[in-house]
Amino acid sequence: MASSLFSLAGKTAVVTGGTRGIGAAIAIGLAEAGANIVLIQRSTTSTDTKTAIEGLGNGTTATVVVCDLADPASVKKIIGHITVDLGLVIDILVNCGGIQRRHPAENFPDEDWNTVLQVNLTTCWTLARDAGRHMLETEASRNGRGKIINIASLVSFQGGITVPAYTAAKHGILGLTKALSNEWSSRNINVNAVAPGYIATDMNEALIANPTRSRQIMERIPMGRWGSPDDFKGVVVFLASDASNYVTGDCITVDGGWMGR
Repeated sequence: MASSLFSLAGKTAVVTGGTRGIGAAIAIGLAEAGANIVLIQRSTTSTDTKTAIEGLGNGTTATVVVCDLADPASVKKIIGHITVDLGLVIDILVNCGGIQRRHPAENFPDEDWNTVLQVNLTTCWTLARDAGRHMLETEASRNGRGKIINIASLVSFQGGITVPAYTAAKHGILGLTKALSNEWSSRNINVNAVAPGYIATDMNEALIANPTRSRQIMERIPMGRWGSPDDFKGVVVFLASDASNYVTGDCITVDGGWMGR
């Protein structure tokens, strides 16, 4: 049956940025489809997503592992911790964790540039590399293809305003997704990206609070509304499941029609 193509029962998904917003909705959506979730978080203080998953009543589990995505040394250890220390086999990786810094380009500080690139691009590369190596090593013991899903952005295609570091990182995510797919798609791993449009999350508070900019954005969205984190459940479950086994190296925009305008 077609519905079985979307089942993630028995699979383990590692998700960054899962404490709130899009990442939380993705983690819960994957768990609703049957996956056990490993939440990579900066600390154990935020438990809302873990609690929501454990309350689904479908037997899925949620495990929190601590890692600062801005700390390269910590990032390099985390996949080994999950696979060796915790003894888990990773079937799915979702790189959703990200930060934003806004300054006019001529005044953009080096520190903010380096931090944004580290969290939004270099960390994604490190986790994808290490999880990909693990998926290659465990191919014989895994049930189905490995799936890596990177969260891109509309500024993977456009330039944005006062966000040069974020734009550079998200352009990089698109290239990284294609490069890894080219190497791994013939080796039982799919690598894809999802590009959110304008979504009502904490990261966009500054835009939402700016009446002129918010109005301009709304006028361009054909669907006539800002997106919701729940709008990402379906597309990520699709990319994580057997339903997308012949989809790789691609980027799906979830933007209410923005890019088609």
